Amino acid sequence: MTAVIETSGLAKRYGRVTALSDCTVSVPEGRISALVGPNGAGKTTLLRLLAGLAAPTAGEAVVLGGAPRQDPAYLAEIGFLAQDIPLYRRLTARDHIGIGAHLNPRWDGESVRARLGGLKIPLDRPAGTLSGGQRAQVALALTLAKQPRLLLLDEPLAALDPLARRNFLGALAEAAAGGDLTIVLSSHLITDIERVCDHLILLAASRVQLCGDTETLLAGHRILTGPRKDTTAIARTHAGSGPSRASRPASSWYSPPSCSASRSGCSSGGTHSGRCGRA
Repeated sequence: MTAVIETSGLAKRYGRVTALSDCTVSVPEGRISALVGPNGAGKTTLLRLLAGLAAPTAGEAVVLGGAPRQDPAYLAEIGFLAQDIPLYRRLTARDHIGIGAHLNPRWDGESVRARLGGLKIPLDRPAGTLSGGQRAQVALALTLAKQPRLLLLDEPLAALDPLARRNFLGALAEAAAGGDLTIVLSSHLITDIERVCDHLILLAASRVQLCGDTETLLAGHRILTGPRKDTTAIARTHAGSGPSRASRPASSWYSPPSCSASRSGCSSGGTHSGRCGRA
C-alpha cells in the first residue's frame, strides 16, 4: 500500500534542546494513525514538520510524494488542526465558511453546513460564545471542507468532555470511511482513540519507540499475567520461631542514631531523644 507519510532520521533542534531525534515512521494511505507519547515527546514537533510549518534540522520527510513546504499546491492537500482550535472568536461559523471558500480551491461549504446542522450547532453565533465541544466540531468541519488527502490533528480532544469526544471521534471515523483520507491524531486519551485508530506511532524521549498497524503490533507483543503470590509462608520462614520484627514494639528493635553532640555533654546520653535540643 502507498505510504502517505515517510520519514527517515528526521530531527528537530531548538538551540540546545532536541525536540525530535532520529524519527523514522511510515503511515500507509487510508489509515487513522494515533500519535501518542508523554508531554515533551515530540508529537507537536512532528506534526508541524509534516505540515511544512517547521524545517527539520536533519533527516528528511516525504509527505504525499514530496517534501513538506509552504506551497499552495501542497497546503491544499493538507488539513492541520492545532491544539488551541484556532477560530476567530468574533466571527460566526457562517463567516468562517465564507472565508474558507475564498482561500481553498476545493472548498465544500455545504458539507460544513450539513455537519453542523446535524449537530445542532448554530451558524450565526460568534465562535467565542460556543462551547469547547462545539468549537472543536466547527474546526473539524472546516478542516474537512478543504477535502484534504492528509489530516493532521494536534490534541483536538484535550479540552472536550466525554460526550463531546465521542461525537468528535464519530465525525472523524465517518470522514475516514471513504478510504481516501489519511489521518494522524495526536492524543493522550488512549481509551478514546483506540476505538477509531488502526495505526500507531509511539514517541518517548523525542524518539520513535513503535510504529505500525495496531493488529501487527499487538500480534508481536504479549502481556503476561499471573496470580498474586501469597508471601505469608515466606515471612513465616524468615521470622523463625520467634516473633517477627513487625510484631515487636518499636523500642525493642529500633536504635536511634547517635547524637553528634554526645561528645560535648548531650543530656540524652548520646541519642536523639529530643532532650538535647540538637536533634
